[in-house]
Amino acid sequence: MSDEAKAAAPAPRPSGVPPVIGSHEQALEVADKLAAGFAVTASERDRGRELPWSEVEQFSQSGLWGVTVPKEFGGPALGSKTVADIISTIGAADGSISQIPQNHFYALEVLRVGGSWEQKRFFYDRVLAGERFGNALAEIGNKDFKRRTSLRQENGDWIVSGRKFYCTGAIFAHWIPTLAVAQEGGGQVSYLVMVPRSSDGVAVVDDWDGFGQRVTGSGSVTFDNVRVEERWIIPFQASFDTPTTIGPFAQLMHAAIDYGIGVGAHEEMKRFVRERARPWIDANVGRASDDPLTVSAVGQVNVKLKAAAALLRRASRFVHDAQSTPTEATVAAASVAVAEARILTTKAGLLAATKLFELSGTSATASELNLHRYWRNVRTHTLHDPVRWKYQAIGNYYLNERAPPRHGAI
Repeated sequence: MSDEAKAAAPAPRPSGVPPVIGSHEQALEVADKLAAGFAVTASERDRGRELPWSEVEQFSQSGLWGVTVPKEFGGPALGSKTVADIISTIGAADGSISQIPQNHFYALEVLRVGGSWEQKRFFYDRVLAGERFGNALAEIGNKDFKRRTSLRQENGDWIVSGRKFYCTGAIFAHWIPTLAVAQEGGGQVSYLVMVPRSSDGVAVVDDWDGFGQRVTGSGSVTFDNVRVEERWIIPFQASFDTPTTIGPFAQLMHAAIDYGIGVGAHEEMKRFVRERARPWIDANVGRASDDPLTVSAVGQVNVKLKAAAALLRRASRFVHDAQSTPTEATVAAASVAVAEARILTTKAGLLAATKLFELSGTSATASELNLHRYWRNVRTHTLHDPVRWKYQAIGNYYLNERAPPRHGAI
């Protein structure tokens, strides 16, 4: 891909004002219809690394990206279960597209927790008008996890400077929520700055080249002395000084992505086994779907996915309770419940993607089928944060009654 092709122009303005989704059931009905359409062209988009501009606009114009807007600001205030179900439904059709709204919903949760009334009024209006939020949180090049992107004041203006990577969804966004640090009181304080994508000095580069989640738009963003308004600056560090659901809500969505990809892989495997796979010679049966070892393995994957779905639903309830009553106890319980779900969605998603090939046979590896996109996608996304540390947090919670740390990765 040439450098010219990588340079991204700002996203077009919304093509209309999305409807307000009225219920959980309506949200899932809309998500099902979108997923059916996305599935038809998912393989070709992945193969050609074609960014899903049209699909993302359809997705946000459906009203689904506004489901968490509180009722007092004109939204339906649908809960974490609705968000998880939307993401997993889309993920079964196209794992890349299911990850794109994750940071949008994450930014809205930071806004809900830490924003002023005036900020909520302004940004929720933007969401209901069809505008999208992306992400510029992570940075690379250093191993200490400290952010170098700065927020400073010069001659009365607030200015953002720095470079970010893994900026999923930024290329499609109208606003880029940016984690920046300001020097205050002899130390650094973190803020989430909502930067308009069209601002002078903002450059989004489509340079993500991972082998999975290829069309998430997870490239880099550079801020070259970008001027921002004070009303766009939302406290971030302060949102973790007290118990909040920012972390578990973020992780719940990641679990839903992995679960959705696993479901998609499982459905693809069943279809292939029924229609194209051959039984092993020693099975003495005419169809692969009657091969007893294949049947048994399908049952194992199905049980693992059902268990992951159950933990995902359970975690959604814990997150909902913590959002309603955020205390040290409810937030810790939500974080642990989501960590448990994340462990199993990781294992179930990877198992389903692996069994897709093991049970379908060598013919399933044909490049023209591009079935390996399921494994590439789930393997890439499950690296987002390490499951091995979730076991440690869970063990400490149950054995030593220690609450998990407060950050966005637990």
